[in-house]
Amino acid sequence: MNSLRRCALPEVPPFESQAAPRRRAGARIAALAGGALAAAAMMLGALSPVAASAFGPPFIGGLHTVSQVGETVPGNGDVNPYGIAVVPRSTGALVRGDILISNFNDSENLQGTGSTIVELSPGGSQTLFAKLKASELPGPCPGGVGLTTALAILPDNFVVVGSLPSENGEAATAKAGCLIVLDPHGHPVKTIAGHMINGPWDMTSASFSGFTDLFVSNVLNETVEETSFGGNIVRVMLDTRSPGPPQVVSEHVIATGFPERTDEAAFVLGPTGLALNQFGTLFVADTDGNRIAAVPLAALRIAPATHGGLTVTSAGGLAQPLGLTLAPNGNILTANGGNGNIVETTPFGFQFPPVDTGAGEGGLFGLTLTPDQHGVYFVNDAENTLDLLH
Repeated sequence: MNSLRRCALPEVPPFESQAAPRRRAGARIAALAGGALAAAAMMLGALSPVAASAFGPPFIGGLHTVSQVGETVPGNGDVNPYGIAVVPRSTGALVRGDILISNFNDSENLQGTGSTIVELSPGGSQTLFAKLKASELPGPCPGGVGLTTALAILPDNFVVVGSLPSENGEAATAKAGCLIVLDPHGHPVKTIAGHMINGPWDMTSASFSGFTDLFVSNVLNETVEETSFGGNIVRVMLDTRSPGPPQVVSEHVIATGFPERTDEAAFVLGPTGLALNQFGTLFVADTDGNRIAAVPLAALRIAPATHGGLTVTSAGGLAQPLGLTLAPNGNILTANGGNGNIVETTPFGFQFPPVDTGAGEGGLFGLTLTPDQHGVYFVNDAENTLDLLH
């Protein structure tokens, strides 16, 4: 590793992980509902910084150094790394602990035309996991291939990636795209498309008892140069019990009313990063609204939360938040597209001082925890690298 940069924050130990699997029992549903309603009430109340900070020190407060792990440009020259996911177990071409990264641009830097997913080891060695062609997809994908931040690995190591394609790198020619399912060897085996999938920009997943929920942010509903409020979040339930490709069980819109608009530099601004906490609340990086939103009961609701859900926090240290993940202490980590900072926020809206990654404006997108939960992997679009905050 190289390119060391120091981040001036006091060193503090992280909390233990609060992660817990979702269960389908009635008691769990009641707990989810109670926790979500309690969280909603606290988020709507006026919580002072002193009270919020009483939940404990920030996770990123103990992380001071940024190191480059490796380059993300594959042999075909694709650039602009967006999505990121850590491999949980070894199967096929996937090696436990490796990091998958999806590229949004092709070698000519045209947005919405990237077609590759690379696999990097923690030591920086790169292999090509998948190179996708629209003509070889096993199902419909309106517009073809342009891989987004939406990237998830299912329990059986099938990989799901979002496609929001453009004909010429401009948002004016963007099409609805699809979700592409790949086997552990990187071969496409299925697509998920239709009226529920319209510009899949980011995604997170949660698995339980042989099923997996995909939570997908869509950014092409009514999107024009001026801001509209057509951005939404869709829950796609998959049956992952069989050894073959997952089967779609149901699709529901669970949140609506997020601002979205096309942007010459960023291609599109809309709801981006997603993460589900142990209480069933889905946190959303509302990029154009410059806030973090919450959707209670995300795994259970049928009727959508309107008006972009509940506001957890806005402005402050946020600057066009894009990627989003949860820290081991349950706090929310967001990657700022506007200035290259990572911001940690409690579920109740208190922001800790941001950490400057050095990536600069337009440099950050996807981020995720390391397997040992002692650091944060993030893509650096400015340098086309995978970096580590530790």
